Amino acid sequence: IDDLTEDFPFTSSGTEWRGVSDRVMGGISNGFIKRETDLQGKKANVLTGHVSLKNNGGFIQMVTDLALDPSKSISVDASEYDGIELEVLCRHEPREFNIHLRTPGTLTQASYRCTCNVAEEDKWQTIRVPFSSFESSESELPPLDPSVLRRIGIVAIGREMDVYLAIARVKFYVVI
Repeated sequence: IDDLTEDFPFTSSGTEWRGVSDRVMGGISNGFIKRETDLQGKKANVLTGHVSLKNNGGFIQMVTDLALDPSKSISVDASEYDGIELEVLCRHEPREFNIHLRTPGTLTQASYRCTCNVAEEDKWQTIRVPFSSFESSESELPPLDPSVLRRIGIVAIGREMDVYLAIARVKFYVVI
């Protein structure tokens, strides 16, 4: 998905990272994404800001579409993979974040979600999340179908917090 070899905001897959906050629905959280070129020896996309629960808000995120060629398809087929792998560094409490996946069938605010816990503060760690760990945010959605993934979001959500979350790599993985 992105090994950070391309200039920011572009992914190595040819899509672009962008920041989204709860302000799109009336919240007051502030978030920013930027590229650090040497964060403990790695290039990283860094999500910083403050999540506020005021005005029914509560999230900031970095997102990218997954389709390699949107003129041919709005999704990517990841069914040959077992899940998502990220290399992360976290400097906020609680040390957790969500991964949100969207498919062409998800509504505007719906997604498939998984909460990830980061074991150690300020240390690079690899986190693997099997597709089977993602749960729908809406009861009427079918189980996640990895053959039609449209977008990935790395999200700080659900509680008041200052955020510092760095991502040095995002990819699909296979268990051998």
